[in-house]
Amino acid sequence: MTDSGIPTARLGAGGPEVGVQGLGCMGMSFAYGPTDADASRATLERALELGVTLYDTADVYGLGENERFLAPFLRAHRDEVVLATKFALSLDHVDPTKRTVRNDPPYVRQCVEASLERLGVDVIDLYYMHRRDVNVPIEETVGAMAELVREGKVKHLGLSEVTAGELRAAHAVHPIAAVQSEWSLFSRDIEAGVVPAAAELGVALVPYSPLGRGFLTGAVTSTDGLAEDDFRRRQPRFTGDNAAANAALLAPVRALAEAHGATLGQIALAWVHQRARVHGLPVIPIPGTRKPTRVEENTGATRIVLTEDELSLLEPIAEKVAGDRYADMTFTSAGRE
Repeated sequence: MTDSGIPTARLGAGGPEVGVQGLGCMGMSFAYGPTDADASRATLERALELGVTLYDTADVYGLGENERFLAPFLRAHRDEVVLATKFALSLDHVDPTKRTVRNDPPYVRQCVEASLERLGVDVIDLYYMHRRDVNVPIEETVGAMAELVREGKVKHLGLSEVTAGELRAAHAVHPIAAVQSEWSLFSRDIEAGVVPAAAELGVALVPYSPLGRGFLTGAVTSTDGLAEDDFRRRQPRFTGDNAAANAALLAPVRALAEAHGATLGQIALAWVHQRARVHGLPVIPIPGTRKPTRVEENTGATRIVLTEDELSLLEPIAEKVAGDRYADMTFTSAGRE
């Protein structure tokens, strides 16, 4: 690492050690409007300089384009980077709002082979089941994933948006290194079951959208100005009265940012990082960005420590948030806990 670096944490009991903050790469190819490939490439490099080593993608991001985009960076830095990708979720090529989930063993194998080819690598460091297909026993899915570990195609296994019970059932089949779920000042439902189960089993938590898809930075608090293809236009928390109500919840975040000489986003990320101490497990958030300056800002949050009094000011926010995380919550674990 160069520059100031960031601390490290381990992904699961037997998993790799990574920078305590990762990088979500989805937006470099998908979901958040027009992209700048050169700026995104510079962001990947700058993140590595700052000690970010966990890079997160998925086969569904840009229908494979995000994996292809990362391939040159991975070739240049393969021994320095912990690569995470996912399978299970697919989008309709004509209508991206239509999604399907598959967890059956033949599909697991089909997906891993395709991801390996797109990424240009021989092995995936952390392979996630992106979403849960309730029609397939999770033991069957994880059993198929475990075969990939035995064959040397995958090193470690992860799950995304699962319940505590599903995590325990999966972990009984093969050790799970990480659970990726939404966790932020706006979204704390996983604290009821998944987080305690992960702590008990020695599984790391990898929070996605730790900045509330940009809402917690104060920069995007409605759909105004968003590109037509920005998926936040369909997110309940960004629309109508919900957006206005949620914007008002940023007041204590803004006050703490001023007190620390920090940004709102840094306070929101510092809160997520301190969940590791509160809940007794590794927590490695993966905020996404496409700008080198933003990754510098985000990693700076690892050096901010909030006092108990400051944390108490942020405590009431989540229960007051207006709107669900997604327009269709059936693609999350919320309805199964």
